[in-house]
Amino acid sequence: MDEHDPPKLPTIRDVALAAGVSIGTASKALNGQGQLRPATVSRVQAAARQLDFRPNSLAQSLHRASSLTVGVISSDSFGRFSMPVMEGIEDVLGSAQRSVFMCNAADDPAREKMHIDALLARRVDGIVVTGRRTDPRPALDLGRSALPVVYAYTQVAQPHGQTFSPPCLLPDDFGGGEQATRHLLEQGRRRTAHITGPQKFEAARLRAAGYLAALEQGGDDLAPARVLNGAWSETWGREAVGELFSGPASARASPPDALFCGSDQIARGVLEALRELRLRVPEDVAVVGYDNWDVFAEATRPTLTSVDMNLRDLGRQAGQRLLDLIGGGPGRDPGGPLRLPCRLVVRHSCGAPVNEEAPDPRSST
Repeated sequence: MDEHDPPKLPTIRDVALAAGVSIGTASKALNGQGQLRPATVSRVQAAARQLDFRPNSLAQSLHRASSLTVGVISSDSFGRFSMPVMEGIEDVLGSAQRSVFMCNAADDPAREKMHIDALLARRVDGIVVTGRRTDPRPALDLGRSALPVVYAYTQVAQPHGQTFSPPCLLPDDFGGGEQATRHLLEQGRRRTAHITGPQKFEAARLRAAGYLAALEQGGDDLAPARVLNGAWSETWGREAVGELFSGPASARASPPDALFCGSDQIARGVLEALRELRLRVPEDVAVVGYDNWDVFAEATRPTLTSVDMNLRDLGRQAGQRLLDLIGGGPGRDPGGPLRLPCRLVVRHSCGAPVNEEAPDPRSST
C-alpha cells in the first residue's frame, strides 16, 4: 500500500479474526443477538474497540428494520422559527437514541425532492416537516413509501373531499391574539389598535381575529377596533404609529392607549416611533408584541411584553407524535391541525407586574 493512501477501515472480518470467532458470531455479539457466552461477547467487543471498528449503520438497519434516524425538512432559511422547533424535536428523539438529519429545502420543490430521495435512501424511520410560516403547503411526495410524517409549524393543504390529514402541530395564533388583547384590557386600556403583517398570511388573520374577539367580550366602553395591515418590519411599525397618532386616521378617533403588534419586529418600530413622538411607554401607550424573540423583546427600552408560541414545546410534541407513529400508532389524525396554546410573557412595556422569569408549565412535558 502506498504511504499516501488513506488507511483501510477495519471490517467485521478483522474483528472476528482478532477475537478468534466466526464472522457470524462477531456480528451477533456486536448487535446483541443470539445466545452467546458473556466471555465471547466481551472478547468481540474488546477487539472492536481495539481496532476502532464502527458498524455499518445502514446494514444494521436492515437487520432490525429500523435505522434509528429521522429526517427534518425545513423551508426556514433564517432558522428563526425552525430552530426552536428543531431543539424540541431533538429533546425527544435524542432521549429515544435517534439521530436527526436536518435538511433545508429553502422553498424550492426540486431541492425538497432531492432531500426526500436522500432521506429515503438512508432508510430514515420518519420525517418532520417544518417551515417559517404556518400557511398550508403541499404534502411531501414520498411516492409509494408509507413513511410516517409529522408537520410542525406548518400544515398540509387539505385536498377537496379528504377527511383525514397527517398530524399538523401549530401554535394557537387566535388564542395568542385574544390573550394579548385581554391582558391590555385588564390593565384598563380602552382605546386599542392592532398593527400586524400582510393579511395574506394565516397567522396575521388569526391574531387579528383573536384581537377582535377579545374586544367583543371586553365591554361597551371600548373604542372601535382598529386593524392595520402592512409588512412584517420595523419600518411598518413606525409608519403605522404615524398614521394612528399624527396621520389622517388620528383625526377620526382618539389616539390609542394600547397597541397590540403582530410581531416583535413590528413592535420595535412602534416603540421607536412612540419615543420620537415623546409618548411614554407604558404610561401613555401600552405595547404588546408577538413571537417573544429575545433579540427584540429583551433589547428594547422598555423591555417588550410578548406572546410566546412555545415552539420548543411544539417541537417536543411533534417528535413524540412521530415516535408514536413509528411505533405503530395511528397513521392519520382526523379533524385537521392541532393548535397548541401560546403564553404571554409580561415585561415592562404593558405596565403590568413582570413575569418574564415564570416557567412555562408545559416545558417539562
